[in-house]
Amino acid sequence: MSKNVKEAREYRKGRIRKKVHGTPERLRLSVYRGNTNIYGQIIDDTKGVTLVAASSLSPELKGKVKGFTVETAKQVGELLAQKAKEAGIEHVVFDRGGYRYHGKVKALSEGARSGGLKF
Repeated sequence: MSKNVKEAREYRKGRIRKKVHGTPERLRLSVYRGNTNIYGQIIDDTKGVTLVAASSLSPELKGKVKGFTVETAKQVGELLAQKAKEAGIEHVVFDRGGYRYHGKVKALSEGARSGGLKF
């Protein structure tokens, strides 16, 4: 069965989403990694709404980030954690979105942890 990269990631993402659900007590932190930017959002799956979001394009990070690096991803995670704290969110479950827990995805989660989110 030949799959291109996008189809393979969507297949992995589906496998992960069968197991990872956000509840009102423990929301889901979802990651999307494009070619030039990284995005993170905290989602309440019972209502189907995004409560907090941050990305490497966020206005709060203008001038602080240079390019799409691991350091940029870590700063996005810290910004996401800061916004979550302001919204009263402490506990989340991590959804890596079909990507390997390595490099930029790992840096985003570590930045969120250092910002005070509990996984």
